[in-house]
Amino acid sequence: QVQLVESGGGLVQAGGSLRLSCKVSGRTLSSAITGWFRQAPGKEREFVAAINRNGGVTRYADSVKGRFTISRDNAQITVYLQMNVLEPEDTAVYYCAVDPRSGLINTSPSLYDYWGQGTQVFVSS
Repeated sequence: QVQLVESGGGLVQAGGSLRLSCKVSGRTLSSAITGWFRQAPGKEREFVAAINRNGGVTRYADSVKGRFTISRDNAQITVYLQMNVLEPEDTAVYYCAVDPRSGLINTSPSLYDYWGQGTQVFVSS
């Protein structure tokens, strides 16, 4: 079993920054991909960014490229999402998730087996 706990959400003005953290515990998954997704009210859950196990490969949604950075600290078993130049459209509940099998970064939430409880990000205009 894998447990994920997100933190770092909150209220920020447009143009501001937040850093989300996802602490991973439980089974060690050699090929795991860790991703961030978000879901705004009335919308489907969408891919934001993901990173492979050694941190050498990352992928971003077009809407966040150049503004968000995903990274990981394997010593702390934590994955971070640095969010800069936030926009009101970034308002959502942000979830981290683990795909334990693929070994390649996928953007479909259905391929991620383990999910955190989510952390709310609200960006005011």
